[in-house]
Amino acid sequence: MTDLFQTDPPAAGAMPPSGPDAPLADKLRPRTLGDVVGQDHLTGAEGAIGRMVAAGRLTSMILWGPPGTGKTSIARLLADSVGMRFAAISAVFSGVADLKKAFAEAEKAQAAGQRTLLFVDEIHRFNRAQQDGFLPFVERGTVTLVGATTENPSFALNAALLSRAQVLVLERLDEAALGALIDRAEELAGPLPLDADARVALIASADGDGRFLLNQAETLYAAKIDAPLDTDGLRKFLQRRLAVYDKDRDGHYNLISALHKSLRGSDPQAALYFMARMLTAGEEPLYVLRRLVRFASEDIGLADPQALIQCLAAKDAYEFLGSPEGELAIVQACLYCATAPKSNAAYKAQKAAWKSARETGSLAPPQTILNAPTKLMKDLGYGKDYAYDHDAEDGFSGADYWPDGMEPQTYYKPVPRGFERQVIERLEWWDKKRRERQG
Repeated sequence: MTDLFQTDPPAAGAMPPSGPDAPLADKLRPRTLGDVVGQDHLTGAEGAIGRMVAAGRLTSMILWGPPGTGKTSIARLLADSVGMRFAAISAVFSGVADLKKAFAEAEKAQAAGQRTLLFVDEIHRFNRAQQDGFLPFVERGTVTLVGATTENPSFALNAALLSRAQVLVLERLDEAALGALIDRAEELAGPLPLDADARVALIASADGDGRFLLNQAETLYAAKIDAPLDTDGLRKFLQRRLAVYDKDRDGHYNLISALHKSLRGSDPQAALYFMARMLTAGEEPLYVLRRLVRFASEDIGLADPQALIQCLAAKDAYEFLGSPEGELAIVQACLYCATAPKSNAAYKAQKAAWKSARETGSLAPPQTILNAPTKLMKDLGYGKDYAYDHDAEDGFSGADYWPDGMEPQTYYKPVPRGFERQVIERLEWWDKKRRERQG
């Protein structure tokens, strides 16, 4: 398992020196936390990582973010910053034997007075039993766990493990951060064979992924191109569709903002124009589709539940037909969203519910609605006096489903437009019956 299980990197700089044949991304790995780009909200003096390093003490943490944003680099540099021993495993290739070895070596180091930072890449790939295996070693301080994941920790990791680790969110690298990576590449390897517009297009094509950007740059260096490529030449060379951006580099974000707001403003003509601007410039159709799917939930919601279905059907149609035939399905989804009734009630409900869940996340549901698959749970009162709605008058029991000690909340407030008009009528009827049956 070469490079799968790593311990004790060189003391200086936390990163082993790169050989002449190492990939460009490896040669440009940051040597200090200050070299990490795009994550100042974490690594800066006021960030969570910056404060921990300044105090000389780390807590276990989960680094959650898109690919190519620096999770592995940060983990390596953290150990060196506070003088800890570094060990790393990958959940993609590791099993129980690798975990046992890691914990055994950490215990030996602890007995010798040395703390261990255990970095687990793709930690969400471990199953629940394997994740539970970390708990005693984290609790005893045998290891300080730093897990990296691209998946939402709320769904991918055990609640018990999450309660013992701080979740830190890494942001996709913005244009400035990606530009800084290209600057470093050019300092090391010389100017890229690109004109100014092609350089901007290359950065935009990375979609926030620093590793991808540097791999593309390395491909350009290896080709030994004589004359600088323009945007069209870069597109043909990399065999990728690259969006065209205006001189001030705001074109991509301006156009997607214009599309979104035109849809929200129910102007199908303007929405179609801005979408055409993006697609004819070479924007990835799937990127546009992702934005339409998001719009269908954020700005239409249950005012027209078909909007989300239309957008997902357009995605399937495009993937089935490809360009240019499949782009008509994207047009159809765009027009449907622009002409649909609008509501952001679901979006607002999500934000309110998430806030409430963070504030009251330890409250248990009422025992009446808990399943009781064992005799012990039945004896403890689980499921006792549960009101089965289908047996109740009108198919509605009016029971109280909120945790003890928490007042019922109203997160979802439908608007009197589209299908949500009917939803309002249902909710008002249920509320009336609930008041009657709860006295």
